[in-house]
Amino acid sequence: MDELEEIRRRKLMELQAQRQRELEELQRQQELQRQIEMQKKAILRTILEPEARERLSRVKLAHPELAEAVENQLIALAQSGKLTNKISDAVLKEILRRAMPKKRETRIIRK
Repeated sequence: MDELEEIRRRKLMELQAQRQRELEELQRQQELQRQIEMQKKAILRTILEPEARERLSRVKLAHPELAEAVENQLIALAQSGKLTNKISDAVLKEILRRAMPKKRETRIIRK
């Protein structure tokens, strides 16, 4: 009986240690994600005019994938040195318009 109890206790301790390691790893990943997000915001703050930044945040609410793709493109352009001045709202509108997936027109033909 004592051996069984000891095995159960060891197994429980192993599971608790594993759970603690997984929790620590999750916390590290969340912190890394938070740092990346802060860096992205800082870069966008420097390359976008306030109106454009506001528009991009509104687009992010409605179309998160599209906004993320545009943000990544803008950051890549800024880091490669291809952006010389801040992006205005009008320019961002054009970028978003071009990035939007083409909608397929559905036509119903009745016979």
